Amino acid sequence: MRLVLDTNVLVSGFISPEGPPGAILRLLETELLVPCLSEAILAEYRDVLSRLHLGIPRAAADLLLEDMRAVGLRVTPLPLPHRLPDPDDEPFLEAAIAAEADFLVTGNLRHFPARLRQGVAVVSPREFIEALRGR
Repeated sequence: MRLVLDTNVLVSGFISPEGPPGAILRLLETELLVPCLSEAILAEYRDVLSRLHLGIPRAAADLLLEDMRAVGLRVTPLPLPHRLPDPDDEPFLEAAIAAEADFLVTGNLRHFPARLRQGVAVVSPREFIEALRGR
């Protein structure tokens, strides 16, 4: 299953490993999920996960990114025809479209208005886990 993970899902997974974001990080290890990645997404992941105030162990973040790069689908997305409310979120929707991802998982659903999603299923981490259980 192809998915794009917003950076906030990775951060939440490290901070709260027992919640839905943590479950998603564990599922990445199973190869059931194929993370869809662009250069812009990888750059943001590296930047955010290395922020000291988050307290994410550097080795754990590096290992996650290494694993994601190894099993992930690399895409070169096209720019969106319409801007999102937060332009920093555009690389995630762009990658989801380019990869024909099954889901874009984010903790900020309001940043991805339904009218701008271009058919991409944008869900919260909890909704994603519930969707997996339903399959």
